[in-house]
Amino acid sequence: MNIVVGYIPTPEGTAAFEHARELAAGLGHRLVVVNTGHHGNNATAHFASSQDLDAIDTELNDAGVDHEVRQAAGSDSAADVILDAARQTDAGLIVIGLRRRSPVGKMITGSTAQAILMDAGCPVLTVKPDQRYLE
Repeated sequence: MNIVVGYIPTPEGTAAFEHARELAAGLGHRLVVVNTGHHGNNATAHFASSQDLDAIDTELNDAGVDHEVRQAAGSDSAADVILDAARQTDAGLIVIGLRRRSPVGKMITGSTAQAILMDAGCPVLTVKPDQRYLE
């Protein structure tokens, strides 16, 4: 099975990556790590550096996890990029980080997590930075 994880260099993104890595390693599944800027804006803090992605690649290689690291540079939303990766790889699970937002903040800017939850063709696991993987 393929697991797709949406990764951004934030506590939420790191939590999602750590959960997905542990699931992939423990179950012997392939992990597809997806990073994107905000609607193609690669100058945002969400767009991971090449050093950050290289570190993820090295960590997954060292753990023996079959994987792929993708970084989208187009103008699609992060939700669309993650959902496309899930469809392209026939993913059985999507893992995303979740942050607390006010109802007004969700209404004004929309929600990547909400779009993924509504449109995913497979189960979606959401994690918060302060949650730890249950063993």
